[in-house]
Amino acid sequence: MEQILTLIDALWPISNDLKVNLRKMLHQDALPRKHWLLQPGQVSDRIYFIEQGVVRGYYLKAGGQGDGREVTSWFMRENDFIISIISFYSRQPAQEYIELLEDSIVWSITYSQLQELYHKFPEFNAIGRLLTEKYYVLSELRTQNLRMQTAPERYQQQLADFPAIFQRVPLKYIASHLGISPETLIRLRGHRN
Repeated sequence: MEQILTLIDALWPISNDLKVNLRKMLHQDALPRKHWLLQPGQVSDRIYFIEQGVVRGYYLKAGGQGDGREVTSWFMRENDFIISIISFYSRQPAQEYIELLEDSIVWSITYSQLQELYHKFPEFNAIGRLLTEKYYVLSELRTQNLRMQTAPERYQQQLADFPAIFQRVPLKYIASHLGISPETLIRLRGHRN
């Protein structure tokens, strides 16, 4: 728990009273690989912090020949916050899966607890804004890279962002995230060596 409190305090200094409240509200789970934190149809009610593990967000591509094909949207790992943004904030059922790729330790608070913290502690609003800005920028960069970068450029960017990805994430998920086939990813990896 100290890891998350230190990270939050580095974003914006927090009062001892807020730390006490966070200690009471934060819930720790040790969960196995392949556990879903969220599935389509569920309303996302928790924001998570990853103490240990790798998590991926994905959806099933619908229509035409893509029926049922998994498309990986993102990967997060230690010291990242994860959330299904649309479902969490709109209180609507999710359309995505959030899956643990490793045995993991996560901390979480509920939507109502988050709203309570925003109401009671004005400094927590600044933390929420800073985290929202950070992850919104990451999301936009992912979208921009898919549109504007070549496959080799996306591959190099992924390695720069997450150097240990090939040791921790299955190849098919990395290929899906990069918008390429597993065979193309194998060729790109071969050119790197």
